Amino acid sequence: MQLSELTERVIEVSKSAGAFIREQYFLFNEKQVEVKSLNSLVSFVDITAEKMIVKELKNIFPEAAFLTEEKTIEETISEWLWIIDPLDGTTNFIHGIPTFAVSIGLIHKGKMKLGVVYEIMRDECFSAYEGSQSMMNGKFIHVSERKTLSDSLIATGFPYDKFDFVPQYLKILSYLMQHTRGIRRIGSAAVDLAYTACGRFDGFFEYNLNAWDVAAGAFIVQQSGGSVTDFSGGDNSIFGKEILAGNGIINEGLRKIITQ
Repeated sequence: MQLSELTERVIEVSKSAGAFIREQYFLFNEKQVEVKSLNSLVSFVDITAEKMIVKELKNIFPEAAFLTEEKTIEETISEWLWIIDPLDGTTNFIHGIPTFAVSIGLIHKGKMKLGVVYEIMRDECFSAYEGSQSMMNGKFIHVSERKTLSDSLIATGFPYDKFDFVPQYLKILSYLMQHTRGIRRIGSAAVDLAYTACGRFDGFFEYNLNAWDVAAGAFIVQQSGGSVTDFSGGDNSIFGKEILAGNGIINEGLRKIITQ
């Protein structure tokens, strides 16, 4: 199966799971929430959506293994690996904030091959595959062309545990508050990256993220002409627990501030 066709099938899977999540959004009761760890929440919606996604992807591409947030399938070894977050932005979902997404990425021998981020409540589907330009609902997208931090809108996220670097993080935020157009914290890294890919945000950075939070979105940024690195400028952004994404110029400005 060609990557273009496979991507279309993954888009269908993400929208099917998204329809279930959207339906549950209007019916959800917070009593159905479970606490995995400090500030890490899950519900039957996350788990059911993940099972739906895994089942469909198995039918489409049975050779691939899975890395999933909710671990509804036992991890196996394969050259191909699906990386899935069935509901990125669970806390938003639970609190009735309509910003959350399905995130599905595919890696082959450590190299990203495709990514799909479906922002459910806005019905916006961001996608890319190797060799393609990123798209949103069938239209090509590109990262922003802003060249200075002072003209930029920056996105970030706050750690929900592992607070070792909070003092440094607050210093970075203080600087950016005074030297950019503003900072946004949406609560879904997949959405942050999708918005960076289409130029709504000029840059995004966050630490203590997992691969399923960023794999698809990071690839979509890259395929929309953007740059994605870890904080040191290296290429370990998916599994390295830190990510910096933007149009390249803005990345460099952010990286200097972060490393200082």
